[in-house]
Amino acid sequence: MTTPHRQADEVLAVAAGVAGVDDEGAELIRDGANVMYRLTGGIVARIGPGGSRASAVRQVEVTEWLSSQGIPVVRALSGVPQPTMVEDRPVTWWELLPPHRPATPRELGGVLRLLHTLTPPVRPELPEFDPFAGLDERISAAHHLPDEDRSWLAHHASELRAQLHNLPWDATERVIHGDAWQGNVAVPESCPPILLDLDHVSRGHPDWDLIPIAVDYTDFARLTSADYHDFVTGYGGRDVTVARDFRLFADIQELRWVCFVLGKAATSAEAARETQHRIACLRGQIPRPWTWTAF
Repeated sequence: MTTPHRQADEVLAVAAGVAGVDDEGAELIRDGANVMYRLTGGIVARIGPGGSRASAVRQVEVTEWLSSQGIPVVRALSGVPQPTMVEDRPVTWWELLPPHRPATPRELGGVLRLLHTLTPPVRPELPEFDPFAGLDERISAAHHLPDEDRSWLAHHASELRAQLHNLPWDATERVIHGDAWQGNVAVPESCPPILLDLDHVSRGHPDWDLIPIAVDYTDFARLTSADYHDFVTGYGGRDVTVARDFRLFADIQELRWVCFVLGKAATSAEAARETQHRIACLRGQIPRPWTWTAF
């Protein structure tokens, strides 16, 4: 039986032949929903899951558009088919980043401030950000959970969705990253910060990009007061923790993080234990600040 890792190797070999890229000595960087390899010549290959061609096309278009707007982003390789298709799996090609470190909170705030000045373009067409995307499906499929926990999660998601639907929204939409944290901004030694992982770039309320780091500060104590103040300063002064709807946005973000590890719990005992711990936190059985193990 062919393993998923071996399948990715084979996809890479076929795509490299079509694109005229040298894959000799390819080094695996990440083996997840997207499989990434470092190649010679300063190239990174990113292999998407089956059926994700539209997403791969949009990622390349988004990075080119953001670059044209003066936002430093990871750069798609020119002169090759983007994406290169192997059956139903897209392979995109990217320039390898120079040596770098994750952004500081202040640097992340500065990058988001620039990003949020942009009005969504006509092309590429950006999807509307949906914080509940995929959550119902993950909860419904989580048969490894006790029925009572699964029912509670489904009810909790439904209540949060209803509260969000009833908010009086500011009609102004901006370009948002959709997965904003320090690790998705690379800071080379002699270059400005570079925005990475553009899968979830969309149009929506800018606060969705401010919530993850704010929740890290308020509910997990992962950031000091000085770190969070630096983030607020870098962004231009908006402190989302004092916004009227902060708690609702925070609860939705934490549900998203629970459902992320929930998807891994069926095949991982560690993820299953972490899922139960996170659900207990959401249900008020464990006081804040919480400690959650990263997955």
